[in-house]
Amino acid sequence: MEVAANLQRVWSEMALAAKRAGRDPASVRLVAVSKTHPPEAVRLALAAGQVLFGENYLQEAAEKIKAVGPGPAWHFIGHLQSNKAKLAAEFFDVVETVHSLKLAKALDRHAAELGKRLTVLVQVNLGGEEQKSGCAPGEAAALAEAVAELPALGLRGLMTMPPYYQDPEAARPIFAGLRELASRLAPGLPPGSMDELSMGMSHDFPVAIEEGATLVRVGTAIFGSRSSASTP
Repeated sequence: MEVAANLQRVWSEMALAAKRAGRDPASVRLVAVSKTHPPEAVRLALAAGQVLFGENYLQEAAEKIKAVGPGPAWHFIGHLQSNKAKLAAEFFDVVETVHSLKLAKALDRHAAELGKRLTVLVQVNLGGEEQKSGCAPGEAAALAEAVAELPALGLRGLMTMPPYYQDPEAARPIFAGLRELASRLAPGLPPGSMDELSMGMSHDFPVAIEEGATLVRVGTAIFGSRSSASTP
């Protein structure tokens, strides 16, 4: 598994995209999406210098996080139901997919019980796809304001997952839309609440960076296709 070489390629593409947009490459961080890949793949990436990892499936992630041990920071990037909030609050450093106040309150309660402050992003469904999670754009302001008031949560920004387009350029309006939404929301929220924009995946992350992404979620370009992966 050529994880280290793949990471170097992704980091280089990220830096080039940032420079094209006149941005400091250090302003964009990579979340390596390790779902369905074994703990050894995470260890290889960690040894190569990758620190942030993203997981979609709670049970798989909990076992993997225990197997890997200290070192990584873990982002939950999958759909999360309120009744699974306890596990997410226990194992993850960041939950990027807060799509409702009910979920936010559940995460807040469990984080408080654990004595931790959990960083969260509000997920916005800018593509309007029924099969994808996220609040509607028109609901984002009210949700963000409510989340910002929860004491055990630290709101840091927004996340979106656009429809899959063959041409990555087709996703540009959605990435730009998330950036513009964050700019509109920021003045009414505590400082730092809209600092992070999580958007862009293996096939379109350069475009996302050009439009302001601070976190890109890349899996296939690092670890290979999921079909050839083994689950722990």
